[in-house]
Amino acid sequence: MENDFHMSADKKPNLIFFIPDQWRGDMLGHLGNRAAQTPVLDQLVETEAISFTQTFCQNPVCTPSRCSFMTGWYPHVRGHRSMQHLLHTGEPCLLKELKKAGYFVYWGGKNDLVTDPLASCNYRHQVKPTHPNLHTHTSWRDADAYSFMAGRLKKEVSESVYLDSDWAHVLDATSFAQNYGGEKPLCLFLALEYPHPPYGVEEPYFSAIDRSKLPPRIRAEDLAPGKPRLLEEVRKRQALVHWSEDQWDELRATYYGMAMRTDQALGRLIDAFKAMGCWDDTALFFFSDHGDYTGDYGLVEKAQNTFEDCLTRVPFIFKPPQSHPRMPGTRNALVELIDFPATVYDLIGWQPEYTHFGKSLLPLLSRNTPHRDAVFCEGGRLPTEEHCSEGTPQANKDSLYWPRVHVQANDAQAHGKAIMCRTDRYKYVLRKEEADELYDLKDDPCETTNLIGNTHYQPIVPEMKERLLAHYLETADVVPWKLDPRDSKECVQGNRTVKGEAGNPSRL
Repeated sequence: MENDFHMSADKKPNLIFFIPDQWRGDMLGHLGNRAAQTPVLDQLVETEAISFTQTFCQNPVCTPSRCSFMTGWYPHVRGHRSMQHLLHTGEPCLLKELKKAGYFVYWGGKNDLVTDPLASCNYRHQVKPTHPNLHTHTSWRDADAYSFMAGRLKKEVSESVYLDSDWAHVLDATSFAQNYGGEKPLCLFLALEYPHPPYGVEEPYFSAIDRSKLPPRIRAEDLAPGKPRLLEEVRKRQALVHWSEDQWDELRATYYGMAMRTDQALGRLIDAFKAMGCWDDTALFFFSDHGDYTGDYGLVEKAQNTFEDCLTRVPFIFKPPQSHPRMPGTRNALVELIDFPATVYDLIGWQPEYTHFGKSLLPLLSRNTPHRDAVFCEGGRLPTEEHCSEGTPQANKDSLYWPRVHVQANDAQAHGKAIMCRTDRYKYVLRKEEADELYDLKDDPCETTNLIGNTHYQPIVPEMKERLLAHYLETADVVPWKLDPRDSKECVQGNRTVKGEAGNPSRL
């Protein structure tokens, strides 16, 4: 089947933003994880895409991370630091910029981004799934109420796919692209749910993961004193300390199966673009908003102000259009998710009229060179910022998220404001309400031992603090590009009075 939205010399490439939720950066087969079943992504990286293996989000929960990677702003720039503070109409968003640049923007999937989704797209798919969302239909929950472990989901023999919201969005986006006859280049934005817990997946994915090949789990028993309090407080409330390694392996394998299914869904979309003859004219961006504990540190789900690599490191795979030379494979340069919009703007030749802090990844397509000297992630709140606690002190214990939300609402110290600065070798976390953290990632990649009080590492701390200070100075605010007119009035300049003209600051 041929389609008529190919890229010509005067047209921009088609775009696919395929964004699963809560996918850890280490859960990819081509990165050496023997348990990961990601053949579609692995084949892409082998033949025509680049996998940026050291990519980090700017906040470890959904909304602030999405607000960040859709603007190129760090969360502190405009206060998008919680799940309840989305982008407003007057604020920039990559999707709105693409509409200005002449794209038809299709949106399928979750929001967690803007207060007015319809202003950011031309069409938004309203899903009609056959299977309910596991967040709202919780009959799968057992005595371990906060494990998020749903396990094997039942798929009817008559079903070609387990039609939940993810499959519904992917199938509709595929059909939409196949029938799209517009003159504008197409952007498909798919913001999916998987592999976000509850951990549940149907066959064949549930049984496809070899439990014996799962990487070692970082156990709570292996942690030295000095980890942030939020971890301990949430771990107490999730109450999974009695779990055996076999139980943890079942949970982790289910999560891996969810990723495997997502990989297969992406493959179906890619096959459709290839059949239409427009794959070569299309750029694909595959990444996630943040990671997941998945049993590491004795925890499930995520946390809002802790910055372990399992939460902050995410996959990022970029397949440029055929017109852009590239050397497929992996790159180990430090990358931030705010580099995503900068790369899109560079790719399509678009200059947004606002300040952002991303750096285009296009120079890394053909070579493995340094990109950033450090990456940053932030979260938490000040004790006075109760509106940023993401919960109420009387949070409902029936909620899956009660262990975390209850701590955030009731313990301002545990939920204190913090920021991570990570280089290739070290990770430093500056905390407002607790002791800081320092990890030597070469000797302790699992971040089990906080070295902040170790005299041997004291020279490293001021260096990391200086880098943080420079980061805050460089990114403290954004000045609007539109200049405001000034009224004509007298002002004193030196020893003389000067009359200025409204709207012409150069005359003063």
